[in-house]
Amino acid sequence: MKSSRFSAYDITLGSLFVALMAIGANITAFMPFLQVMGVPLTLQTFFAILAGLVLGSRLGSFSVLVYALLGLAGAPIFAGFSGGISVLVSPTFGFIVSYVILAFFVGKIAESNRNLPTYITAALVGIVLNYFIGVNLFYFALNFWVGGEGIGFVVAWSSMVPFLIKDIALAIVAAYFAIRLEKTLLQRTPLRQAA
Repeated sequence: MKSSRFSAYDITLGSLFVALMAIGANITAFMPFLQVMGVPLTLQTFFAILAGLVLGSRLGSFSVLVYALLGLAGAPIFAGFSGGISVLVSPTFGFIVSYVILAFFVGKIAESNRNLPTYITAALVGIVLNYFIGVNLFYFALNFWVGGEGIGFVVAWSSMVPFLIKDIALAIVAAYFAIRLEKTLLQRTPLRQAA
């Protein structure tokens, strides 16, 4: 039975995913061509799914939560090198919330059976959670607490189509990558042996 406390090994791996989330949020700083209609594409969803698949529900969601808390504390690690408490009222803050939740549920599903079909299912469930939480809060933000005319519900969802296509493709890539890591490396690590 795994201890309720995180080991130094767990904390090191979790820290790696905090850094990957920060890099994924700002990948356009390194690759400026990754934009759709002037909106930068990010890899946060990819790394949040990967955190759940690789680290499991507990450590994966904790790592993503640490990322979110660091950003809220002011570290410029959210998309566009933003950070600080003002992000709470940003229209896209719902996506940041969704990363913590999706990492937990992706990890729970992956822990049930560490094989490719389970990993793909977990990754796609993560996408559903990401968009359900993120887009609905995006819609509410633009209509109720962010100034302006607001937008329609269908417009909010249809504006996400390019990002959804990218995220579904990357979720499947994350599942393949995680299963390769599982078979070649993770099975022999303390992360799996302590489970």
